[in-house]
Amino acid sequence: MKNQISISALLELLRERDSFVISSHIRPDGDAIGSALALQHLLEAMGKRATVVFVDPIPPNFEFLPGVERVTSRFSKADATIFLECDSIDRGSIDRSEFEAARPALTINIDHHRSGREFADFNWIDPEAAAVGSMIFDLAVAAGVTITRPMADCLYAAILTDTGSFNYASTSATTFAMAEQLLRCGVNASRIAAAIYASNPASKVRLLGIALTNIQIDGVISWSYVTLEEMARVGASVEDCEGVANHLIGISGVEAAAFLREESEPDQFRLSLRSRGTIDVSIVAEHFGGGGHRNASGCSVEGSLAEATGRIVAQLHAAYSPIGAEAVLVDTPTQPSILIA
Repeated sequence: MKNQISISALLELLRERDSFVISSHIRPDGDAIGSALALQHLLEAMGKRATVVFVDPIPPNFEFLPGVERVTSRFSKADATIFLECDSIDRGSIDRSEFEAARPALTINIDHHRSGREFADFNWIDPEAAAVGSMIFDLAVAAGVTITRPMADCLYAAILTDTGSFNYASTSATTFAMAEQLLRCGVNASRIAAAIYASNPASKVRLLGIALTNIQIDGVISWSYVTLEEMARVGASVEDCEGVANHLIGISGVEAAAFLREESEPDQFRLSLRSRGTIDVSIVAEHFGGGGHRNASGCSVEGSLAEATGRIVAQLHAAYSPIGAEAVLVDTPTQPSILIA
């Protein structure tokens, strides 16, 4: 019921305005990109003007999505700005000075993270949604807009990636029902999966080899890392690190995994956390100022590699408990970070 009220109120705001800027979090992933492009298609079907803005580059494996060629890095004046799966304007993939210069009268926040924050003028946060893409799907249905093939491709890519290819606990019968409807709209599921998961540059595969070599396991926790020197050695980019954590959680007996990527600032590591479900990694990420989902989250940790791995492994062990038992995190200093794994 609450979800229906949010959708109805949001549709009223959209219908009252003519132009929109759409963005998401920095270093956008599949849900961010797919949802933003799908929302652009939706708004244009409603007779509106919409622009998708990302100052960060689109990863190559999402360049096939319809409308990606229209994405711009320049923020422009509009009646409203819509942020998708983003916890604050500061975390948006936009130029903050351009945003302030053309600041819209209305900001809208659409999110599905448990750690989502109500920072905008209008906030629609649904932690039960499998992806922001599924929320945009519901919005399109409520608006009575025909889901075209381009919109369907974008929505399917968003849902596919943010459910871990329909493997995360957030996947439900409703998720599969949405996927079925999108296939009926013309989505070629195998083509999209191949574009996203089977079109990796050689640098990414070489980097994965390094990360797999660096794997360590302590009981139910596994972790690995890559340094700046290792990334430079194989010519890898930040985007090439996407998905490495999923390999770490695939080890038999492992309940949670952490992948650490050294950042350009000294003693700073960006973490991607994964879980089979017995450990809520979103709580662990929040402990370090990050957030995300129960099965997939992200944060940043300061310190040397040994210090950073020690702190995150200690937190993951502290969060692990048999089903029904309550986890208690250990008391370690927290650091600010970026949301989203």
